[in-house]
Amino acid sequence: MAEELREDTVREAVRDRYAEIAKTGSSCCGDSSCCGLPSDAGESSENKAAGEEALRLGYSQDDLIAVPEGANLGLGCGNPQAIAQLKPGEVVVDLGAGPGFDCFLAARAVGPEGLVIGVDMTPEMVGKARENARKSDCGNVDFRLGEIEHLPVADATADAVISNCVINLSPNKPAVYREAFRVLKPGGRLAVSDVVATAELPQDWREDMRLLSACISGASTVAEVEEMLRTAGFADIRVEPNDKSREFIQDWEPGTNLGDYVLSASMSAIKPR
Repeated sequence: MAEELREDTVREAVRDRYAEIAKTGSSCCGDSSCCGLPSDAGESSENKAAGEEALRLGYSQDDLIAVPEGANLGLGCGNPQAIAQLKPGEVVVDLGAGPGFDCFLAARAVGPEGLVIGVDMTPEMVGKARENARKSDCGNVDFRLGEIEHLPVADATADAVISNCVINLSPNKPAVYREAFRVLKPGGRLAVSDVVATAELPQDWREDMRLLSACISGASTVAEVEEMLRTAGFADIRVEPNDKSREFIQDWEPGTNLGDYVLSASMSAIKPR
């Protein structure tokens, strides 16, 4: 019962944070900053900061131009598109799609014969993503309300499952990887950018819901991620921390030594045929 209550508390904290981000268009990375900008920065500054952050994460200027306005809120910690190897005609599921940034890029990669399903548990984010799809007349994306531990997707649907800095937010990460495995076709690929813990996080950080919902204190170690993927059934597992990510992760909590504890990592795996 206590564990269930904690899971509910975590989900509520995460949902509240990202509902507020969806409403304000602000991707605040901590108490008083929005990706390194002062909290009183105007809307144009917010958009510029989100674009600059995406470029730091490995996206291109063409990527930023290709997506609808409002789809990029600077919420990620990497670029799962870089390792997903998406092909025309494929079906892709995005875990924690937010306003749809990675979904719209994936939709461009798979083309009109393909399909991208974006799942998010925050109604405000799903609404924003659907409005972005309507504005851009993007017909090969489908945004669904749901939890990534209980995906509203049928078995063996996807050629690829992607996610960008979301799985760390889940209070039940093994369930997320089991669900990703379930919805993948045999031979399907998992391509994830997420944070990993490179040192034992201070206990007060672990118990801080603000830090958890800010993609910090929910980070698992590389060994823990590898074990969860193996247990879910995945093969060809690779979890590769990016030491250069220390530069932008340090900006998430100015005045701390966060980069000594958490790094962004690329994670990939295959569902055996």
